Amino acid sequence: MTLPIMEKEAINSYPKTGVILTTYNQPQWLQKVLWGFEMQTHKDFELIIADDGSAEETKEVIDEFSENSSLEIKHIWHPDKGFQKCTILNKAIISCKSDYLIFTDGDCIPRKDFVEAHLKRAREGRFLSGGYLKLSMEVSKTISREDIVEQRPFHAKWLRKNGQPFSHKLIKLVKNPYAAGLLNFITPTRPTWNGHNVSGWKKDILAVNGYNEDMTYGGLDRELGERLMNYGLNGKQIRYFAVCLHLDHPRPYKTRESMDRNKAIRQKVRRKKITRISNGIEKEK
Repeated sequence: MTLPIMEKEAINSYPKTGVILTTYNQPQWLQKVLWGFEMQTHKDFELIIADDGSAEETKEVIDEFSENSSLEIKHIWHPDKGFQKCTILNKAIISCKSDYLIFTDGDCIPRKDFVEAHLKRAREGRFLSGGYLKLSMEVSKTISREDIVEQRPFHAKWLRKNGQPFSHKLIKLVKNPYAAGLLNFITPTRPTWNGHNVSGWKKDILAVNGYNEDMTYGGLDRELGERLMNYGLNGKQIRYFAVCLHLDHPRPYKTRESMDRNKAIRQKVRRKKITRISNGIEKEK
């Protein structure tokens, strides 16, 4: 049997695409991420910033970037009422005009082929699951705009030189497409819906009613993916094709209560094979 290392790329043009990234009061990190999207090899996409109630400094970063960027940018914001990531994501989905959606976070710098890597492998009946390489705080602070323009942080040697601890996970930065294909094939990591690096068709997301607004921090992205799989979609692993760097930061909103509550919701979704939830994009009684 031949290993499916290199999947045949679509010959037709890419679907109309939207990139949705979430942010909350991390303007310095968001700025680095925006620089990363400015460098994309495929630039024909709308960039939707789903802002869960950030202060004015975040808006200033977005406005300044928008004035000097050729990208189509939309800032979706609501007042800060605690952790409401699912709510702002649903608002962003509604505002997006595209057929195919790529989701990531405002603390994840994309490699220049990030968008293209997703679009090359977009197919009906599935979603694409990527990963990230988590950076140390030292390296996160070091990365400059010039570094991103030159793509230096996507080289293991540069990261190690600037303070990133050695780890086997640095292999995530592999650039050879054949090696990346083999690693995607043999990885034991299941394809899941990861908020930092995932993509799928808007029509499928709408069919399951988007993100579950009953959920707070802890597995909210995975829950959507589990409903999509209950709906009949398959996930495909592309963590070595679609590469992003996760900037370090604290998580004060992470609590045991929210983790346990969300775990119970996910268990119910899996047990009852739930596809559509009531408190999502549409509010159903």
